Amino acid sequence: MQQSLSITDVQGIEVGHHTDTRRPTGCSVVIAREGAVAGVDVRGAAPGTRETDLLDPTHLVEKVHAVMLAGGSAWGLDAASGAMRWLEEHGIGLNVGVGLVPLVPAAVLFDLHVGDGRIRPDAAAGYAACQAASRQRPEEGNVGAGAGATVGKLFGPEFSMKCGIATAAVRVGQVTVGALIACNAVGDVIDPRTSATVAGARMVDGKSLRDSTAALLRGERPHPLIAGSNTTIGVIATDARLTKAQARRLAVSSHDGLARAISPVHTMTDGDTLFTLATGMVDEFPGMVVLAAMAAEAVALATLRAALTARAISTSNGLVLPAAHDLAQS
Repeated sequence: MQQSLSITDVQGIEVGHHTDTRRPTGCSVVIAREGAVAGVDVRGAAPGTRETDLLDPTHLVEKVHAVMLAGGSAWGLDAASGAMRWLEEHGIGLNVGVGLVPLVPAAVLFDLHVGDGRIRPDAAAGYAACQAASRQRPEEGNVGAGAGATVGKLFGPEFSMKCGIATAAVRVGQVTVGALIACNAVGDVIDPRTSATVAGARMVDGKSLRDSTAALLRGERPHPLIAGSNTTIGVIATDARLTKAQARRLAVSSHDGLARAISPVHTMTDGDTLFTLATGMVDEFPGMVVLAAMAAEAVALATLRAALTARAISTSNGLVLPAAHDLAQS
């Protein structure tokens, strides 16, 4: 795929992945060494999160230092502890007088059905992701928090497909807005430009796509699903200067991008959660309407790329998960 701008083109942002190939699963960290004003918006009904309350615009803390995205369901939240240790070792955190406290909000996705669910991201994985972080364009596809990501599970995991994690960014003037999205949706991934389904629930032949929303409207019954067994999570970063209230509104608007690229989205079994980080390293301010449009576009493009950069896997527990690449080739 053609490479364009990424989230690391936002001034002050670094990204690192850690991938555990035994299952697979993993975690991804977005670091703002100088701190960033942050916001969050949860639209899915079954989220797994950490330290989201401190992002409320009425609460005291102004900046955070990293955001952790991880597989492993609630177990994966432990990866944020490893990020805290790495940040403290590097002198990054909130000075509380007796030391530094790194602030690391986190969100997780459910990938325990992909291989051996006893293998989960832990504090060591989070630490390793920080060690790998850089300003280089992040690797995409079957890495980090996207290593065990799948989509199209409404009609049973045997008809689902592999998805992953990816990035995209938009620049207007001197301001950049970038997104890093790990897509593990129960629904399908849609190309927002053409409305074509690119990855999702397959038909019984395994080679053609069902179109989950159309199937539901035809009266097809969905497969029983475990609450929280899906979820798309991500980080939207900008180098514009925002208040906490503006960062929160940007997170709200960013979900428009998920709605353009996933169908159905924000379901009772998804925990869709998007964070925003504003490093404030660019003086230009294009206004919230422009920033919101940029954020939604970056999220939609990154979500599409998460499907297009993923590659097929076969797991130890018998799942065979093709990717959009494979269906396109066939």
